[in-house]
Amino acid sequence: MMAFFAGTFYRSKRGSTLDAPQNALPQAGLDDRGQQDPPGEADGAGAVRAPDISQLSPQERADRLFNRVMILNSQGKSDSVLFFAPMALESYRLLSPMNADQRYDMGRIAEVAGAIPIAGAQADTILQQNPTHLLGLILGARVAMLEKDRAKQAGYVKRFLSALESEKAKKLPEYDRHQDDIANAVGDARKSNPGK
Repeated sequence: MMAFFAGTFYRSKRGSTLDAPQNALPQAGLDDRGQQDPPGEADGAGAVRAPDISQLSPQERADRLFNRVMILNSQGKSDSVLFFAPMALESYRLLSPMNADQRYDMGRIAEVAGAIPIAGAQADTILQQNPTHLLGLILGARVAMLEKDRAKQAGYVKRFLSALESEKAKKLPEYDRHQDDIANAVGDARKSNPGK
């Protein structure tokens, strides 16, 4: 999986500079600058350190990386998405065995980074465990759209709309966490399927 992603990363067109701030590295040890360094210490420039996340749980680290990648993607900072995505994907891989919520997050990271087979594999796994899981259907539809497979995308959308009410009634924690994604998917699905 990571070998595939590395190939995708290095083949992609990249800008000349990283568009994330220098103190954005999210793992202790990757950026040894912590709090404000007093003048004369460290590099002597009073550099601002990244927060130390070494005490966070594996899930908390994965969540932080997911949020960082999604924010950078929403800001159009594709170089930074490609920089942080491998770390984020690895942080989710280390959570094994993953639940549907974690697989969705991993799939979304892969999706925005252009690693479509990884995103598709996460959607497939979610749907193998629960064929009507809303997040699996959303991710499957996104992957199909990126693959330009309109028939497959329409199939996911139809399944999503059919499952919507019964799945929402389950009040799964991941549905609450990703309620914006679900609401957006409902809006998009109803635009393409008027009357549903």
